[in-house]
Amino acid sequence: MLLLGAHCIDTGGIPMAARRAGNAGMRALQIFSAIPKYYNDKVGVKPDRVARFHDALAEAGIEARHVIVHAAYVLNCATPDEEKWSRAAAGLAKEFERSTALGVGGVCFHPGAATTGDRTEACERVAEAMRRALAVVPESHTRLLIENTAGAGTTVGRTPDEVALMLNGIPQDQRHRTGYGLDTCHLFASGFPIAESRAALTQVLDDFERATGEPPAFLHLNDSEGALGSNKDRHALIGQGLIGGAAFGWLLQDRRAQGIPLIRLGSWRVQVPVASRAASIGLPGTTPTW
Repeated sequence: MLLLGAHCIDTGGIPMAARRAGNAGMRALQIFSAIPKYYNDKVGVKPDRVARFHDALAEAGIEARHVIVHAAYVLNCATPDEEKWSRAAAGLAKEFERSTALGVGGVCFHPGAATTGDRTEACERVAEAMRRALAVVPESHTRLLIENTAGAGTTVGRTPDEVALMLNGIPQDQRHRTGYGLDTCHLFASGFPIAESRAALTQVLDDFERATGEPPAFLHLNDSEGALGSNKDRHALIGQGLIGGAAFGWLLQDRRAQGIPLIRLGSWRVQVPVASRAASIGLPGTTPTW
């Protein structure tokens, strides 16, 4: 089953985001749990807010396990700067705590940048931040999920090996609480030729699954304004970027797209090339803009 959704604005509160998603016929949803430009390491979630959110999800026909929270953009869990790392680690733990309180399927985060440090050590610092978050947040079905990066500058998490290095730093008895997701724009910008052919796309997914030992927990479906290997994190509407519509048709027919949140960032408009290729597998031809 394809769980198509989008990142919905939460003007009026996160229950309103769920209602917008339901009104648009979505089966998955992504939200922020706090203002994404700040660390929010002191921000909690009130029980009545959780209850209203779950009521709205039920009305929308969206299961809480199919909701992803996107962590704050400012977190850099890869930095060698101890003060900045400590604040980022605390922010990540709080994101995980809020997401667990909301009862969602996972919280995804950008690993960050090594800046002047070694990339391997940077990945190890990300793993340490994840371990700290896991240690302070009670066991639940909410997972802590790494999002692959576009590879700009010294950002880590671009390759299967880097994502695997972070996940391998998690104790085995906590590993089920973690995972990763893939953004198609980030893959393309990082130099993975997902638009070349179905076989090329499949190979990329295989490489990530082989390195990490598991398939992605979510997908961000974004075309790319930047060229292949440009390292530019510039999203475009599906079918209007340099990835093109065909690759999304191939992706949605891959087994790994089944049963996980498929999230479009920004306005969701499925273009004709994608609709014509994917109509047989349930991708709607048009959907309102949020």
